[in-house]
Amino acid sequence: MVRKERIKEIGEIKEELFTRKQELEEILIQLYKEKFSDGQVQDFGDQAISSTMESLRASLQDSRLEEYNRVVGALAMIADGTYGICIDCHGSISEKRLKSYPNAIRCIVCQEAYEEEQGERF
Repeated sequence: MVRKERIKEIGEIKEELFTRKQELEEILIQLYKEKFSDGQVQDFGDQAISSTMESLRASLQDSRLEEYNRVVGALAMIADGTYGICIDCHGSISEKRLKSYPNAIRCIVCQEAYEEEQGERF
């Protein structure tokens, strides 16, 4: 019975991930097409605003693309049967963590260690 519940939960998570993937695809297309300058001559103020807006758009696009790649990766792990397995310790990722963060690739202990290690590098 537990196995059927787990399969059902993974199916629900898969649907959520697929929906988020579609949303991110639409956002990325919109961000790619969005322009803040019409190509006309601008004064320094307009140039500064356009430059700032382009930087913000690029940053948003990068973060959305990163999330998109994590979602695609999670869908691939579901397909190959490795979803919910920590990439570092190979233990199970808790259901609570997967429900709140469906594209998690590490258990909470390994994620904390990873973040601490990353923090020390910078």
